[in-house]
Amino acid sequence: MNFTQLDQQHIWHPYSTLPARQPALEAVDTNGCSIQLADGRVLLDAMSSWWSAIHGYNHPNILAAAHDQLNQMPHIMFGGFSHQPASELADAVLAITPKNLQHIFFADSGSIAVEVALKMALQYWKSIGQPQKSRFIALKHAYHGDTFGAMSVCDPVDGMHHLFAQNLMPNLFAEAPPISHHPDQPLTDQTCLDSLKAVLEQNHQNIAAFVFEPIIQGAGGMRFYSTDYLRQATALCREYDVLLIADEIATGLGRTGKLFACEWAGLQPDIMTLGKGLSAGMISLAATLCNERIRDGISRAEPGLLMHGPTFMANPLACRIAHASVKLLQEYDWQAAVNQIQAIFSQAWQSLQHPDIVDVRCLGGVAVIELSREDLASRIQQLALTENVWLRPFGKLVYSMPAYTITTQEAQRLAQVMAYAVLTALDEQTEPTPPSTQALPFV
Repeated sequence: MNFTQLDQQHIWHPYSTLPARQPALEAVDTNGCSIQLADGRVLLDAMSSWWSAIHGYNHPNILAAAHDQLNQMPHIMFGGFSHQPASELADAVLAITPKNLQHIFFADSGSIAVEVALKMALQYWKSIGQPQKSRFIALKHAYHGDTFGAMSVCDPVDGMHHLFAQNLMPNLFAEAPPISHHPDQPLTDQTCLDSLKAVLEQNHQNIAAFVFEPIIQGAGGMRFYSTDYLRQATALCREYDVLLIADEIATGLGRTGKLFACEWAGLQPDIMTLGKGLSAGMISLAATLCNERIRDGISRAEPGLLMHGPTFMANPLACRIAHASVKLLQEYDWQAAVNQIQAIFSQAWQSLQHPDIVDVRCLGGVAVIELSREDLASRIQQLALTENVWLRPFGKLVYSMPAYTITTQEAQRLAQVMAYAVLTALDEQTEPTPPSTQALPFV
């Protein structure tokens, strides 16, 4: 059985059928913002490997750190041992995150970082004698990961995990804030805040924490929203003594134009999750940070232990790579690079119009074309591939989150090809695609 047959018949890919309806592209090499295929084509990557390869592929600084650590100690259990890569990474991360977050737990994926955050909140309230505070409040359109705790704070109706809604911890959901094209735009509709306040008033005695993606709701719709909402929503949570969990897995480390999206609102959460760009798309690593209140509450009561411990927690190789990634952010003007991405896409799409284009929005290193229909994702992806550009649209959203190191010419090409693929797909097809050939509406 050859590579293509084995892959198509036996290997599940993310959110895919098995056997696969069509073969996956065979990647053989990466460099910068390029992906080389086995057939010789070289694709310009619009996705930075699901938003993680923030410095592009094969950056020499990160490769050098990985090689050094491989030769020394690729892995050691973190139970009973520590090591310099973990200490150096912790020091670097704690130096750049909100100042109140001075305690860190290294997890092995973004979803697990969210699980740990939820556990921290639950264990904190149990530890201080309030075990009834055992539910979470999240936003409609939220996405926080694919594991069960994380799924329980994703939108249970319109989210990608609605299939499991009856199997999850029953949590509470407030109306999401309306889409804003820039965080500094004022909130024009108070309905979302009224919804949050009503849920808090009725249930605050039983709510452990408010879980939110600051400024951008990612896989739930690439929805940008106002800092006005974030400030007022978090103030309400403080008023009702509900902890704040900021999920910065997608937005952290520069993606929105600030180092952390919480900075747009001057917010210091009780707990924060990091992932994706933390290890620069090289290896899986994530982190959950908390403040002294959470640390003390858990540590001063029985059993006094944070009850989580992944086998590959604080893997030395991953920590060394992540430390190199964080240092690299500080060695070039990432903010200018991210702002340039925003400017290039905004300018390229300023006249992009079609009856089926609902909205065009750009913030930092995130550029989105939202359509009125959900059946064209596969066709748009195919059209982009004919131009040697790798897109992965989902549902009615066509978006790019490229590496910060993308060149001006590459970013301009991405914007042009995305516009071409969208307009061509819309113009050539007036009837919805039959369900059997639709792309699944996932990231």
